[in-house]
Amino acid sequence: MLQDILSGSTALFADGVQTVLRGHENRQRRVVLLNGNLVGNVRGESRGISARVTKNGYHGFSSVASYTEEDAKAVIRAATENALFLDGRAKVKRPGYPALAGGAIEPKVPVIDTEQKLIIEAVKTVDAYVEKSCPKLISRTVVYTEDSQDKIIYSSDAASGHVTYPRCYIYVFMSAMAHTGAPVELFEAFGGLGSFADNFGDLASIYPKIDRLYGQVMDKTEGVYAEAGNKLVILGGMMGGMLAHEAVGHTTEADLVIGGSVAGPCLNKRVGSDLVSLVDYAHTGPDGRVPLPVYLDDEGVIAKDVPIIENGILTHYMNNRETAERFGMEPAGNARAWEFSDEPLIRMRNTLILPGTDKLEDMIASIDDGYYLINSSNGQADLTGEFMFGVSLGYEIKNGKLGKALLDTTVAGTAFEMLKTVDMVSDHLTWSSSGFCGKKQMMPVGMGGPEMRCRITIGGR
Repeated sequence: MLQDILSGSTALFADGVQTVLRGHENRQRRVVLLNGNLVGNVRGESRGISARVTKNGYHGFSSVASYTEEDAKAVIRAATENALFLDGRAKVKRPGYPALAGGAIEPKVPVIDTEQKLIIEAVKTVDAYVEKSCPKLISRTVVYTEDSQDKIIYSSDAASGHVTYPRCYIYVFMSAMAHTGAPVELFEAFGGLGSFADNFGDLASIYPKIDRLYGQVMDKTEGVYAEAGNKLVILGGMMGGMLAHEAVGHTTEADLVIGGSVAGPCLNKRVGSDLVSLVDYAHTGPDGRVPLPVYLDDEGVIAKDVPIIENGILTHYMNNRETAERFGMEPAGNARAWEFSDEPLIRMRNTLILPGTDKLEDMIASIDDGYYLINSSNGQADLTGEFMFGVSLGYEIKNGKLGKALLDTTVAGTAFEMLKTVDMVSDHLTWSSSGFCGKKQMMPVGMGGPEMRCRITIGGR
């Protein structure tokens, strides 16, 4: 983990400007086995220091790919010069933003550098289980991924702290031949917050989940095509999470609101049924946990939850300090940077549609002819809220009972219109945390939700 060599450099923080100094280390690990053959074995890391200085709303930024006290002092001087230069030549003076609560934030999950040999052995063990227990596959891939961020942050007018964000996963991909003569594939990621030993000290704990995945693949080999049209469906928690992130979350990031997103004119207006509430959680969640907790952002803002939709009404945007001042909202810790050389952007953290009170079995029983759409393979949305998501796992619902599995299909719609059709929400919650958000720079995010009954346009053959 990073050693704090930055504190002595804060004496260089200039009066009349707002300064954030950040030491930042990233680590990545990746191992790939394809049908038992090692085809990927990667270790990488980057470390550096950055400083961002703000004068009358104008930012100066500097970074260096090394980590010494002299480097810290150099980037502070350079960023300060840049900010003063921009402010001095600005024809329009922009207001800064008010000072925030200070203090030291120190929650750290240990970043442990596991020996690569142990990782490879674990991946081989999982692959051997898949080979033995899943005999009808035509292809299998097992992937271990690990990434971590280790940040020391000093702010002149907000909070400071040392925070770490390690996570690791084992992905299992399975392919089998369908009755149509074409291959079908599913995958699942196992793991979460923490290092290798935290998640994979007992590999046998994931074997029942691998068995379940294999059963779903076998169901899919006998799958049918969905009937195209606007259908009554149940969206699984993973599908709801994708919707919450891609089609709603991005439209409510304040920089994209300024850029013209659909959420701009919808503030304090209805965008969903009374059953729909959506929160970007910092570090707690409705049951006291989130998969990827954030306690302090890269502007020195102490992280808090952002209630984006409350009982169907759009109530808040996600902000950095600058946009919070513009919209009259409180900054809540959404300014995040992936690499030391990146400036913080407004990013989601753990974006969740809140669970309701309905039981999944009752929701299924309520549908005579529809679909239960469980997992998404991919998704895209634009700033109008229009979306199209691939559906990799789903089942027919016939006369209130689950039927055959579905072959790959798509769903599409406009988020704020589709959410108005939600009339049942389950009391069950599903989280996903293995992916990245790719808004200009990579960023680990969590997303999730309950099952929701709604109407949506689904593709056919």
